[in-house]
Parts: sequence; structure tokens; C-alpha cells
Amino acid sequence: MSQPREVLTWEIFGFASRELAEQVAASGYRPDLIFSIARGGLFVAGALGYALDVKNLHVANVEFYTGVDERLPLPIMLPPVPDLVDMAEARVLITDDVADTGATLKLVRDFCAERVAEVRCAVVYEKPRSEVRCEYVWRRTDLWINFPWSTLPPVTNGSGVRDA
Repeated sequence: MSQPREVLTWEIFGFASRELAEQVAASGYRPDLIFSIARGGLFVAGALGYALDVKNLHVANVEFYTGVDERLPLPIMLPPVPDLVDMAEARVLITDDVADTGATLKLVRDFCAERVAEVRCAVVYEKPRSEVRCEYVWRRTDLWINFPWSTLPPVTNGSGVRDA
């Protein structure tokens, strides 16, 4: 029997991202840029960028998860590493889909903290074991999460897509 999971649909993600944006706005925090952790954080960053009227989006490509509850020993920031030159006065909002162990968020938060004025984190889900406590969280869960962007397998040759 499979383990119970948290299931996020595209429709629910729309509500979740709007509620996250409302949390940020209600706190009075006005980010100068949104720093997304690819890949799941890209969806959150785009939604929050529109909702908070922030057009300056940056991306960090971090490798950590290799499968369901399988990960590398430590997260690794992949090249190209973002250049935050001239950002010493910037207020940064880091986005990701989930703070699971928190290791990826910690890596990116620490990277930004050395280069900008203020850093806060926004995630759709935060798990109790996360070493990072995010300022903005839509839901807390200890379940594995099925995200609409990663539930189905990739659409590539060999997985059912025919060559033209």
C-alpha cells in the first residue's frame, strides 16, 4: 500500500501562491528581487513576481534530490552561479516549492545573505524537519508532496512520445 501524500493541483497552486503573496504584502516586506530555486521555485517566483509586482527575478540551479526521498549528501549550486553584484542594499525573497530538509534553502539563503541587505524565504510547503524556518509558508506537512509540475514523467523519446 502506498504512503499517503499531499497533492497539489494547478488550481490549488493558484490559490496557494496568491495567499503567499498576501502574507508577504501584509508583513510590509517589499522585495527588490525574487530569487528562485530551480526548478520548483520557478513556479512560485513567477506567481509571486506578478502578485507582488516584482519584475526582477533571479534563478539558482541547485541539485539535491535525485528521486523520491533520495538526495545527494549536500546540495550543490550548479553553474552559472548567479551574480549579485551591486545588490548590497537589496531586499531578496527566496522562493521554493518545499522546505523539506531545508538544506537547499540554507545554501541559497547563506549565499544571498553575504551579498544583500535582507533575505526572507517563501515556500508553498514547509516540513517539520526543515532546518530553515521560512517567513512565508502556505502549508506545513510531513507528507511527501505531489506537485503538478513533477508528478508526471518527462515527455521525451522513450517515454511514449513518437518521433515526427
